[in-house]
Amino acid sequence: MSTPPAAAPPPARRIVAVALLAPVLAALALWAFAWPGARIAPRDLPLGLAGPAAATAPVQRQLQAQDGAFEVHRYADEAAARAAVEDRTVYGAVVVTAEGPKLLTASAASPVAAQLLQHAVAGQAPKGTEVPVTDVVPAPAADPRGSVLGASVLPLAIAGVAAGVLVTLLKLRGPRAALALVLAAAGVGAVGAALTHSWLGVLTGNWWAEAGVLGLSTLAVGAAVAGCAALLGPRGIGVGAFLMVLLGNPFSGATSAPELLPQPVGFLGQLLPPGAGGSLLRSVSYFDGARAMTPALTLAVWAGVGLLAVLLGALRGRGGPAGAESAVAGAREAAPVG
Repeated sequence: MSTPPAAAPPPARRIVAVALLAPVLAALALWAFAWPGARIAPRDLPLGLAGPAAATAPVQRQLQAQDGAFEVHRYADEAAARAAVEDRTVYGAVVVTAEGPKLLTASAASPVAAQLLQHAVAGQAPKGTEVPVTDVVPAPAADPRGSVLGASVLPLAIAGVAAGVLVTLLKLRGPRAALALVLAAAGVGAVGAALTHSWLGVLTGNWWAEAGVLGLSTLAVGAAVAGCAALLGPRGIGVGAFLMVLLGNPFSGATSAPELLPQPVGFLGQLLPPGAGGSLLRSVSYFDGARAMTPALTLAVWAGVGLLAVLLGALRGRGGPAGAESAVAGAREAAPVG
């Protein structure tokens, strides 16, 4: 016996709901997108310090006096500090020499962080002293401010959400849904690498590795959205989109750096696919894969759990109430009459 559909709420109540929900969503979106950007500042930003202990001690005291702005890493000499910058252990390094301090930066890791380091170190230097700056790993000439790479996070998130929504709306289930998500992600990866690497030239690493990162980022988002929908029904699409777009994109730190965002926003952003994908893309494209393991595992976990949820949702659908009603109806039709 089928249950009669629930009556729709009266028009007046629906009007009030729209009038109240729209400002709430606007406030939430402004908080998620505008608040982190308005609070950008170094927070335990990894910074190297190299040189003799006696010469670097005053510099270290000055850096540590800036209310937890920097996490200072000590190195014996400039070569060790340069290696740490290239390995993404630090965003830059102050090298104290007999001629005075010099600064090593990596604008490819974060142009915003590199600029902040220049201002911070110049402010600590004696008046009238110019601190020479060496960009150890420069951002590509086609994207010196990192704006294109940062802007790529949102389209990948949207592509992933779209894949998850399409799989759900087209009523693909189980292995077919998983296959569709994987193929869609592979296509996005290839197209994304063709545009950003081959055409725009803003990515400069291995083409296939970059395509793999773009595809894995898309799969992590798409599988998460489709998995939520498979387990929670249509409202799961909203949950997935909220996590990936409304939180994942502004919390990613792709346009600045996770250590420049308010905490715990910077940390949480790296646990979501947009943030992990942006970090992994920087590592693969500019740093020969340095520090790629953690974001790669994060994306793999999201993709694996999402695909598993898609498969489990299909099994539950077969054995749930709808499946039971269908089985009963089929049995009645097959039963002999009389």
